[in-house]
Amino acid sequence: MSRLGSDQFLPTSGLSLEEDILVRKLLLVHDPDGRHLDSELLLQAIEDVMCCATSSETVCDIKGEDDIRQTGVVGSQEPLGVIIHRISSEMVCLCSSQKNMYARTLYLFDLLGYYTWDAKVVLVLAAISMSYAEFCLLIQLSTSNPLAESITMLKRLQPNSKAFKPRLKALSSLIMKMLDMAKYIFKFTNLSISHLNPDKEAIETIKSNICITAFWIIRSSLTSCSHMHDLMTIKPGCTSSSAIAIWELSSLAYTLTKIYDRLKRLVDGLIQQLEEKVEQKLASLFQETRGDNKEALTTLFVLKDKFPLKEKYSQAKVGIAELIGKVVVFLISKSEFPSPEEWLLLFHQANNPPQNKTLEGNYEIVWVPISSSCTWTDSEERSFEYLSNCMPWYSLRQPHLLIPAVVNFIKQSWNYKEKPIMVVMDANGAITNLNAIDMLRIWGVKAYPFSSSREEELWEAESWGLQLLFNGIDQLLTYWIEQGKNVCIYGSSDARWIKEFHSKMEIISEGAQLEIVYVGNRSHHVQMMYTLASIQRHLSPTKIRFFWLRLESMRKSKLRLGKAVNTDQTLQQLSALLDFDENDKGWAIFGQGSSADTIRLDGNRFMECLDKFPKWGQNVGKYVGKWGLLNAIRIALESAARDGPCSHTDTVPFEEGLVEKVRFCAKCKRPMTNFVVYE
Repeated sequence: MSRLGSDQFLPTSGLSLEEDILVRKLLLVHDPDGRHLDSELLLQAIEDVMCCATSSETVCDIKGEDDIRQTGVVGSQEPLGVIIHRISSEMVCLCSSQKNMYARTLYLFDLLGYYTWDAKVVLVLAAISMSYAEFCLLIQLSTSNPLAESITMLKRLQPNSKAFKPRLKALSSLIMKMLDMAKYIFKFTNLSISHLNPDKEAIETIKSNICITAFWIIRSSLTSCSHMHDLMTIKPGCTSSSAIAIWELSSLAYTLTKIYDRLKRLVDGLIQQLEEKVEQKLASLFQETRGDNKEALTTLFVLKDKFPLKEKYSQAKVGIAELIGKVVVFLISKSEFPSPEEWLLLFHQANNPPQNKTLEGNYEIVWVPISSSCTWTDSEERSFEYLSNCMPWYSLRQPHLLIPAVVNFIKQSWNYKEKPIMVVMDANGAITNLNAIDMLRIWGVKAYPFSSSREEELWEAESWGLQLLFNGIDQLLTYWIEQGKNVCIYGSSDARWIKEFHSKMEIISEGAQLEIVYVGNRSHHVQMMYTLASIQRHLSPTKIRFFWLRLESMRKSKLRLGKAVNTDQTLQQLSALLDFDENDKGWAIFGQGSSADTIRLDGNRFMECLDKFPKWGQNVGKYVGKWGLLNAIRIALESAARDGPCSHTDTVPFEEGLVEKVRFCAKCKRPMTNFVVYE
């Protein structure tokens, strides 16, 4: 079955009688047997060859990055190079045939009968472009390479002849025009349109025109081959025959231009109609309940490319079949991330092995880069290629093929404003979260299935504390928290404050068995690097950035869920901490293990607290052992603190072990005496 769909179609009335007869003849020898060729990759390789062959520069801009040597013809036992060489040899033999050009072309079509339409023209173009490139390479090297000079002499070439270069230029123009025509054949055959119910008459008209276009490409290739053979017989001063040859090539190029313009008009008109249908479909696509997400994925990404995705490990092109029946998270952003740390944090959280292993295969992340303008720039293309090759997820293979209707839908319906977002589609094609990026930064894959309702569930189970602040971004800190150790984290960009902090913390750190870690600040990166050099224990610069990015994500997540600072303790703590940093104040947080009980102090108040610890002298360990570090700090903060109990009363429900614990008064912060009241 041909990639054009059913090949049993009749030529339409839009063709002339002569063209109608030609199409019927071509269909008689068109019998594809399932052989498949990566026409896109081979077309790119041909374009690169022609670019280098016609360029006067020693270094050419090669666009194709995939190695053509790694591809072949699926369904054929012959390597691709052998197939192209055999076609090239047949074309050379046909140059000396007594048959007319029409008969020679049909003979070559008969030889290529087992291939699809796009494969026929691409294979022939590969053969003629290789011959032309080898010819040009020989001419270019003949002035500097003795071997090339000897071969040029044996072939009796006259590269310095006045008639030589104009004929070579005319040949080049003709081959480039054939390449443009082949691209439009591939552009149509690569469309995925069955789900859009296209105009059948328009499709059949285009298919007939593709037959005509393929015929003229192959005929022109044979003519080009014949002219290259004639170049070996050209003699100095023989300008009349060269003028006739150039006129023939130019006339043929003019004929090809008319055929190309007709095909281009038909294909572009069809694509415009299909884009309008996609736009109409998108308006109601996500309002209906479906059994899977195939239709939604097809509508969004498959119109212009049957294999729209780049595989996350092999970089191979794949279709949407890899995503069907799974939760799909679309990472939508510009072609470059605002900062490397933002990308690294997502990578770290989304690829946490202990969590990811159990969910592997249930969800996929797909990077959908969007250009900042209507057309992609070279800079954006380079950035996309670099990042997509590093991505541990799928990415769109050719994001510039996203149609305007889809881009506008993403911007308007999904509220994309050029800042990275992660839109979640469930296995049934419903959108369950318009931005899960904060969820992923906070909880990683624990947030699966990344829906808005899951976000609320996670917050309900979460409480403020060191466990929430770090959540595995640093293994040593996580270990301390799991072991229930006393931990102090602090931040500031003021070197003097940090120095004073360290000198005073030495008094209590040993007695309290306290681990102290510097977590920097959001800005002042250069200054922070100097600060880190003078501090013994701190997070790495990358993890410091992770820490602050997660704090920002926590606050945004809370606010998006409608929480308020005055009613939500976690949001209150987060906002205060971020405000400290924004105002460039020193601060510190004390906590013990995974307990929700923490103390947060700004720089000045913290120094007041540390000034009172010396009064305890050698009894720091005793007081900390008696009350615990956090309560000892609370007592030190109260000027009226003393060893005796307070005079306030508080009644609490009985719990096992509560009598043995030391309770502190919520009003005066002093230890309270425990009594048991029986009812």
